[in-house]
Amino acid sequence: MTRKLIFRDKILLMDVIAKHIVFSGRVQGVGFRFTALNIANIYNLRGHVRNLPDGDVEMLAQGSPEMIDNCIRDLQDSFVGTISHIDIEDTVPNPKLTDFRITF
Repeated sequence: MTRKLIFRDKILLMDVIAKHIVFSGRVQGVGFRFTALNIANIYNLRGHVRNLPDGDVEMLAQGSPEMIDNCIRDLQDSFVGTISHIDIEDTVPNPKLTDFRITF
């Protein structure tokens, strides 16, 4: 899917992809979701982040491949020593997503 983004009278075409990401480790109760929200917004991603009952945190990130990679890297840098594993799977982009939010 190609999406048009407009930046100050310039149109930028970008490939939109989606990733389902599960972070494992000590990722609940440490501000992970709020940090993910802030970082995702920096990279203009769409999707959500939420705690899972098993103690993991699930994230759906939709945007350009580079911006998703940057978001994941920034989260790893922000939570060094608390993330023990990251599982990343491709998923189908949802054109109805308009923002990034914390869900419950």
